[in-house]
Amino acid sequence: MKEKRYNWPVTTLLIIGTILILFPIYITVVNAFKTPAETAQSILSLPGTFTFANFLQAIEMTNFFNAFGNSLYVTVFTVIFTVLSNSLVAYAIARNMHKKTYRVLFYYFVSAMFVPFPIIMLPIVNQMSSIGLMNLNGLVLLYIVYGLAFNVFLYTGFIKAIPKELEEAAIVDGCSRWGVFWRIIFPLLSPINATVGILTALWAWNDFLLPLVILSDKSDHTLPLVQYVFQGQFATNYNLAFASYLMALLPMIILYLFLQRWIISGVTQGAIKS
Repeated sequence: MKEKRYNWPVTTLLIIGTILILFPIYITVVNAFKTPAETAQSILSLPGTFTFANFLQAIEMTNFFNAFGNSLYVTVFTVIFTVLSNSLVAYAIARNMHKKTYRVLFYYFVSAMFVPFPIIMLPIVNQMSSIGLMNLNGLVLLYIVYGLAFNVFLYTGFIKAIPKELEEAAIVDGCSRWGVFWRIIFPLLSPINATVGILTALWAWNDFLLPLVILSDKSDHTLPLVQYVFQGQFATNYNLAFASYLMALLPMIILYLFLQRWIISGVTQGAIKS
């Protein structure tokens, strides 16, 4: 048997990358539990006494639970309607790619991924303002529309791998095209639905720029906006800022740790043709 040989250059790069990722997290965690005096002495050392006072003060100053509710509302409804609507659009395109109109439509959606948001930012703000959707509902609508390009790309590859014979058999048994999708296709899309749902949730929860230009009422601010305002107002008190960052990050970290395998499985299954 051949001896195993380690690829030291790759291993070294992985170690460096891990350190670069974990070091800022370490700084954030330890300083969130410190007093300002301890942080001034050293940002690397462990706190002398772990205290939750910073978290309680950050919750009060940022109106954290209101912002948390807004982010949760936007994320949940964005994920639900994105999965339902984007899968329908992708199914129509995937099963009609032999038609020129649908091929053009598919490439049109794919090309939208290469359009930078700042280019269309002002027209979007103008349109949303004119129809009275500069609020959380308008934000949900924009996330659904903006996610369409990338999600159609993912869904189309996955749906192509599903045998058409399943649909033909269902139609022969008297199932309508609408019933075929909801009873046959949609249940088979569970892996890619999970992938799209997780990626959409991470995006909607962590996004900063779109809420910044859409949400005009401070009571509608999501967690990323609250962190921005908090940092601007309390730029010298890093302990409160770090505590607030941890509370904002924790839900998505937990979600990703438990569901990360669905992202890989969904993408890889969509790349395999039967």
